Amino acid sequence: MTLSANTPTAELQALDAAHHMHPFTHGAGLAAKGARVITRAEGCWLTDSDGHRILDGMAGLWCVNIGYGRSELAEAARRQMLELPFYNTFFQTTHVPAIALAKRLADLAPGDLNHVFFASSGSEANDTNLRMVRTYWAEKGQPQRQWIISRWNGYHGSSVGSGSLGGMKGMHAQGGMPIPGIAHIDQPHWWLEGGQTSPEEFGLMRARQLEEKILELGPQNVAAFIAEPIQGAGGVIVPPDSYWPEIQRIVKQYGILLIADEVICGFGRTGNWFGAQTLGITPDIMTIAKGLSSGYQPIGGSIVSDEVAEVIGGTEFNHGYTYSGHPVACAVALENLRLLDEEGIVTRVREETAPYLKDRFESLAEHPLVGEARIVGMMGSIALTPDKASRARFEAEAGTVGFLCRERCFANNLIMRHVYDRMIVSPPLVISKDEIDILIDRAWKSLDQTLVQVKAEGLMRSA
Repeated sequence: MTLSANTPTAELQALDAAHHMHPFTHGAGLAAKGARVITRAEGCWLTDSDGHRILDGMAGLWCVNIGYGRSELAEAARRQMLELPFYNTFFQTTHVPAIALAKRLADLAPGDLNHVFFASSGSEANDTNLRMVRTYWAEKGQPQRQWIISRWNGYHGSSVGSGSLGGMKGMHAQGGMPIPGIAHIDQPHWWLEGGQTSPEEFGLMRARQLEEKILELGPQNVAAFIAEPIQGAGGVIVPPDSYWPEIQRIVKQYGILLIADEVICGFGRTGNWFGAQTLGITPDIMTIAKGLSSGYQPIGGSIVSDEVAEVIGGTEFNHGYTYSGHPVACAVALENLRLLDEEGIVTRVREETAPYLKDRFESLAEHPLVGEARIVGMMGSIALTPDKASRARFEAEAGTVGFLCRERCFANNLIMRHVYDRMIVSPPLVISKDEIDILIDRAWKSLDQTLVQVKAEGLMRSA
């Protein structure tokens, strides 16, 4: 059987339902509905098997920073496949693409983050981090430092290790997570959880939960704290300005390692190369993936400080993946970084398109269904609420209204994602001002339609 973009949609959907298991999906529900089949993409636009052009407000899965259809990346992959399609970096070998990419990342990363351990995804990289920080402390004569602290509603991947590091309770309910040695504190989500406190007070309170947890576990037992600069999959939660300076004080005071998960925030998403630069964070390790290759090849890694790398380098670190530093993935990532840099895409985001998007996106807060609109760089979210003044939740199960809004967005050929009752965007960094206008117009139309439906179904009630 030969399938193509011209195969009838119904046939493709039937075969998909019969054989393809989707991630984070209710399989029977999707089979009954039929998946939307994406066949082509260019710039910020997708085309499905029925010929609809869809504005991708999520850059694939937070990753297609450079936009779709860049022939330069395809050519980089082709050249590398013809020269060296694969070789591993085990057994005292290396190759030019891995060397060149590690050097380029060391040049881009802030501070003394000068060393890279490659993986194929953010999940793999965070599994690496879990083992690396425990090995680091063992090599320093403190093997009891096993605990890693994370945040509820944080996301660090979906493998057993990285899923345990994350704080998604729905994931923890399946597969025996979290594994031992992982502790969680509350997220800095002022709009939903701040009550009557000011954002500044709330940020300090939530940061100081880290200190409380360190003291509860014993400072001598804690290895690291891991967090996203801005929570992505948790709903684009922008912490209050008081939060990260207090986190920095605490990790320094107690001498624990700080891991900044940059899988979403990295490579221009926040208007700088890394979210740590935007938020003023000084990590010991940064997790990278997604925008590293703009999703054109699966690649991730950990960028590691001089001090941590020196300690790890003093032993045989019994860890690695077959595709660590895959030459084709490295070559594509290098070309992606070159284009982001030489075409001034990150600078243009910071100075031109992100300020324009911020102005247009924050206007969505005027909609009667929207309680707040928060955005940093090219990642933002709106909170849906039945009552703006009280920042109320809906009486209906969390996510009910968000799902309705997501469906309206899809029907209007706009990809926006919902996380419970927050709608989130993360468009390609190459989005133009005209395309931003289209995004906002379609979002507003979808909100209008959602409000009509919510009222008709009696869902406009506060919890």
